[in-house]
Amino acid sequence: MSAWGEHVTAALLGTRQRPVPPLDEVPGGSADPAARLLDQAALLTVRRRAGRRPVSAEPTAPAPAETAPVVPDTAADRLRRILSGEHARVLPEWLEAAARSGRRVPPRLLPDLLHKGRADRALRPSIARAAGRRGVWLAMQNLDWAYLVVAGGGEEVEDPGVWSTGTRAQRMAHLLRSRATDPAAARTTLSSTWGREPAPERARFLTAFERGLSLADEEFLEAALDDRGLEVRRIAADLLARLPGSAYARRMTERALACLHPVAGPAGGLERIAVEPPEHHDEGMRRDGIPYHAIERVGNRAGWLREILARTPPSTWTALFGLPPERVAALPVTTGARSTPDEHVRRDVHLGWARAAARQRDAAWAQTLLAGDVVVGDVPVLADLLDVLPVAEREDRAADAVRRIEDHAARLTVLERVPGPWAGALSDVTIAALADPALGRFPADLCRLAGERLAPAVAPRLDELARRHPGHRPLGELADVLRFRHDMLGELR
Repeated sequence: MSAWGEHVTAALLGTRQRPVPPLDEVPGGSADPAARLLDQAALLTVRRRAGRRPVSAEPTAPAPAETAPVVPDTAADRLRRILSGEHARVLPEWLEAAARSGRRVPPRLLPDLLHKGRADRALRPSIARAAGRRGVWLAMQNLDWAYLVVAGGGEEVEDPGVWSTGTRAQRMAHLLRSRATDPAAARTTLSSTWGREPAPERARFLTAFERGLSLADEEFLEAALDDRGLEVRRIAADLLARLPGSAYARRMTERALACLHPVAGPAGGLERIAVEPPEHHDEGMRRDGIPYHAIERVGNRAGWLREILARTPPSTWTALFGLPPERVAALPVTTGARSTPDEHVRRDVHLGWARAAARQRDAAWAQTLLAGDVVVGDVPVLADLLDVLPVAEREDRAADAVRRIEDHAARLTVLERVPGPWAGALSDVTIAALADPALGRFPADLCRLAGERLAPAVAPRLDELARRHPGHRPLGELADVLRFRHDMLGELR
């Protein structure tokens, strides 16, 4: 171990546990071991710095010329305040509003902004849209900010040579750019080095296929189902499950049709759905990404059923039953030959259908299942279905779901998944929830989220509520942040 390493170890363990290492340059020193350790560490620090050799470096290329104007001075000053901690949670909205206005962040604020993105991955897409060309150039000079090279790209990552000579971030950015403009070329690029990439890189690069995914990718993804890397196989299976016309979808449909059977009533019309979960887990199911052990707290057979249905195109059921989604979902569900409805199996079936609707972005099935009672008890699935709906419908559906959910934490999870601004039904239900005596006086977590998502136009309603309940800090802060956002958005129009 080096002298510096020995001193670091002594500092971490303490001088009572580890004696101060001897140092020739300091034969005596202080009688206090801690003071002597610090003296010697100071000397070693100077020696380490003095011993550095100068390195040669190529001149840094100048930043490219900007095409977008900077934001007005008032907006720039507000961004400075946000970056300093004043209502910091509205930063994504400021960045998106600036990008919509066709303006960019002033250069002097870019270092602080890029530092924020290093710690908060969710901010990165918004930063990429508002940082301008200079922001990407600046990120190229600092490895801590390399994320912006992926998010923002630039001419550097459009060069095909980047795939052979670029950094990991530049290669990923190049692949993402290529998938957005020419998916076939991106697939060829990845194929050229696929066998030489480490498994973690193969998995990472395969996620780029979410852009421009089509049946043209099927052959590549089918081969990836046999990859040595577990994560590669999982990603390939999830991507194939989004392609309803693929051989993968046909295999899942065959398995699903072996599990669900329409049963006619005495009059000849459909009476119920008879369900028989898979008896065994085979090699084909493993290859197609169905785990042997259920991920959720259900039996293995129920877990296999959910996974199969979640990977089967929802159109399978409208075709099989000859009914629209709302009528299919209304049919009783039974087990095997039994005629008594089985609520546990019904839940398995509806959750499988819901996950398929979310994965394949089937709005008709999403609307149907959101109106039912099963997904209300599974908040992550409910939130995924809300993401599928057209923006114009999402707020009303989310408000209806929140009214039906009794648990405060579950309500909050749903609300977090609905982008703002909330100006209609969701603002009404949120304000009603804030005043719900069952939650106590104005829960701070709901107030924080409401401050970010409520439309600033509803601020007078919050002001009135705050006046009726003076001294309640979360409610007062909510009214303040709505006024702050109102002024902020006015500066960026």
